[in-house]
Amino acid sequence: MSEERQQPDGADEERQRWPGWEERDPDAGGPRKHGIRRFLPGWRLVLGSFLALVVLVCGGFLVGYLLVDIPAANAAATQQSNVYLYADGTQLASDGDVNRENISLSDLPKPVRHAVLAAEDRDFYTGSAVDPQAMIRGAWKTVTGKGKQSGSTITQQYVKNYYLDQDQTVTRKAKEFFIAIKLDRETSKDEILEGYLNTSYFGRNAYGIQAAAQAYYGIDARDLNTAQGAYLASLLNAPSAYDVIAQPANRSRAEARWNYVLDGMVKENWLTGSGRARLSFPTPDEQHLPRGLSGQRGYLVQAVDAYLVSHGVVSEAQLAKGGHRITTTLVKGHQDALVKAVDDKLISKLDKKERKADRNVRAGGVAIDPDTGKVLAMYGGIDYTEQYVNNATRRDYQVGSTFKPFVLTAALQHKARTQDGRTINPNARYDGTNKRRVEGWTGGPYEPENEDERDYGDITLKVATDRSVNAVYAQLAVDVGPEKVKDTAIALGLPKATPDLQPYPSIALGTATASVLDMAEAYATLADHGRHRSHRLVQEISHLGEKLELPQERVQGAVTRRAADTTTEVLRSVVRGGTGMAAREAGRPAAGKTGTAEEDTAAWFAGYTPDLTTVIAVMGQDPKSGAHTPLYGALGLPRINGGGPPAEIWAQFTRAALAGQPVRDFQLDADRSAEDSPSETGAASRGPRDPDASGEPDGDGSSSREPGGDSPSESGGGTEVPPGMEEDPGRNGDPAPPGEPAPDTPAPAPAREPRETLAPLATPDLDPPQAG
Repeated sequence: MSEERQQPDGADEERQRWPGWEERDPDAGGPRKHGIRRFLPGWRLVLGSFLALVVLVCGGFLVGYLLVDIPAANAAATQQSNVYLYADGTQLASDGDVNRENISLSDLPKPVRHAVLAAEDRDFYTGSAVDPQAMIRGAWKTVTGKGKQSGSTITQQYVKNYYLDQDQTVTRKAKEFFIAIKLDRETSKDEILEGYLNTSYFGRNAYGIQAAAQAYYGIDARDLNTAQGAYLASLLNAPSAYDVIAQPANRSRAEARWNYVLDGMVKENWLTGSGRARLSFPTPDEQHLPRGLSGQRGYLVQAVDAYLVSHGVVSEAQLAKGGHRITTTLVKGHQDALVKAVDDKLISKLDKKERKADRNVRAGGVAIDPDTGKVLAMYGGIDYTEQYVNNATRRDYQVGSTFKPFVLTAALQHKARTQDGRTINPNARYDGTNKRRVEGWTGGPYEPENEDERDYGDITLKVATDRSVNAVYAQLAVDVGPEKVKDTAIALGLPKATPDLQPYPSIALGTATASVLDMAEAYATLADHGRHRSHRLVQEISHLGEKLELPQERVQGAVTRRAADTTTEVLRSVVRGGTGMAAREAGRPAAGKTGTAEEDTAAWFAGYTPDLTTVIAVMGQDPKSGAHTPLYGALGLPRINGGGPPAEIWAQFTRAALAGQPVRDFQLDADRSAEDSPSETGAASRGPRDPDASGEPDGDGSSSREPGGDSPSESGGGTEVPPGMEEDPGRNGDPAPPGEPAPDTPAPAPAREPRETLAPLATPDLDPPQAG
């Protein structure tokens, strides 16, 4: 029997004052909760919380809907031009007014409308104005810093274009959400689609589909066919990336997007399967541009815009709206000197009426200050209004033997050894026999061919560099490890995504298709003793008077000073008596390397002084088909090589750009084995007229090399020439220096179609094709 609980004093009085109140018996009321159930909320609490959340969400939605009104259109109609300035503040270019012409939806062919819907919002006419699930996903990525993602319907995109701005913020997305819902209730679907088509950006500074039709096909939007409409619709996703004229290397991606649009039209019954099968990809025209971007201005503006977008300073759409004042790193005197050098040594010598090969000649060039990474000059082509593609930034031509210094640097950096265990340095000896099998490579037989199939026998690595011997450098790549060679090239400055930069023995022969700008950045790292700086094209930018933040300069040790400086010393020998002797015309101590692409479709010279790094490339491309073409017969020469016009352009530009500046010699911490030894290199003995000996250019402005002279010993010193080199200083991976006919000039190879470079294919058993 339980004890009777003692009642507190006054309990009876309380019960009388509050009828119905009784003290709760703690031992009554059902079973008590035990274990984890004590921490779980009851169903009443769960239900109450859920109802409260529903009320909160509904209330928030109602408040947002009532508070957010449809605003007036943004100020796009009063947009300004972007102004581009040289480093000294003088005007470089102005990109003009916004290009837009509104049209009525009824003037647009129905297949074109359907193509846009297939690309951007297939449920536009039947679905909701907003996609909450996609918005939440995009907002979560924005808030958590995992990137910016759009999750917009056509209605939301139109709201962003016409009423708001391009900022990817949660606040803007919330406004977009409520405005889109209101607009969908108050405006017809046709009106929204018409507004979207008139405000969307299609690239080429074209706002709206009418401007886009003119920019890409030179016709009115009403005259677009289904294939053309599908291509313009595909551009909405990424205008610059899918412009196959501006980015020929991206053609496969553009065609994939075009096919996606057409397949969507078939799926939605907007296009028959048979009609789809009859369509072919509608390659757009070259862009017709205002004269304000003629000459080099258009190339420079294009490169600056790409730099700003790729570094996240502004978006492509923001740039296209204008209002930016951009001070570049370009120096007007250097820019003019580079253009003049290309004109004097190349363009002025072309005869397009008499020589068919001259019609295909193009050139690209970039000069960088190795101490700062600033791009001081750029040559993109003969005229932006005639040749739209920037030859300085395109990535679809093999770099050839200009890649070989990266292999040498990798060997020195990693203290690599030969297959028989000898330490690799510039005096390490290799077998330069033509087509000899590379040893130590497990991916299958690889027997690279030397240029002109010449045998060099037993030679030093330094001589192999002077003569650009493929057999030696393919073996060197395996001795180092192709993966290490690739990593070293990336550390020096080549982008990780460089097309055809694959870890195979042929990497040493320059099968990668880096741009002229990429190569200039990497060579600038060698010039600055192994310190890498990403190139810079912009030194200041403001929008409507407000300064924008630019990427901070970062200096990283790519390789050791000893490795970089030893490579530089070896490359000085290339200029003194190897394939790059024409560069001596600069009248300054210089280091450099020539290069030739497979089938002679491009010729390169990459070189530097202590003050300036410059890379020049001459390319062959059919102006109609875009196919790469060999340079055989161009300028009336049997073939163009890196030691010819590219080195000559480099020399004239370097002399002019550095005129008035003190002549500086290289301050190198190099392996002593890299120093010249006439008995090994066959290089010209240095006399008082050699800039590397005196530190001064010739008094008459010429170098010790007589016009047309190309013998390593031509300056007179009775220098001993290594065995196998008595006949000529020779081309091996590169042609003989200018003035000497190349032996056994092959017949011109047939033109090839533009190469796909986005997804290079290679297998361990099949090495990529070699380049010289």
